Amino acid sequence: MPAPYEGGCLCGLVRYRLTDEPLTLYACHCTDCQRRTGSAFALSMVVTRSALELLRGETRYYRVTMPDGREKAGRFCAECSGQLWGEPVNFPQLAVIQPGTLDDTSWLRPIGHIWTGSAQPWVSLPEGPLTFPGQPQDMMALVNAWLTRPRE
Repeated sequence: MPAPYEGGCLCGLVRYRLTDEPLTLYACHCTDCQRRTGSAFALSMVVTRSALELLRGETRYYRVTMPDGREKAGRFCAECSGQLWGEPVNFPQLAVIQPGTLDDTSWLRPIGHIWTGSAQPWVSLPEGPLTFPGQPQDMMALVNAWLTRPRE
């Protein structure tokens, strides 16, 4: 499905638009994502920050320093606290959309799975996508796989 894509928070006060195609889409099974989402994994859709437009509503910024010194940052709805996207501290030109906030999620198919070494034991990983037991040494593997994936 070609861009643009629109999405928003749980209560509907925040609306955003993506004006360009994502760079990649993957599932992360790290314990940080499990704790942040309250789920077994998180879907991450990487986009250029310039492709992300806030259409309406107020977001709040968060920045957290993890016990090991890493920093996590992003935006959530000021009203319902629904997380919308991450803003990687070391890559300010990117945003990591929570793709479940898109209006149409029917076309989402993760190209890979990272941090599978900490995946919940009951999660069954599909055949085919790239899998990494931890952080990939080069995230371009996920970008290149996304860009060359077969289109439905």
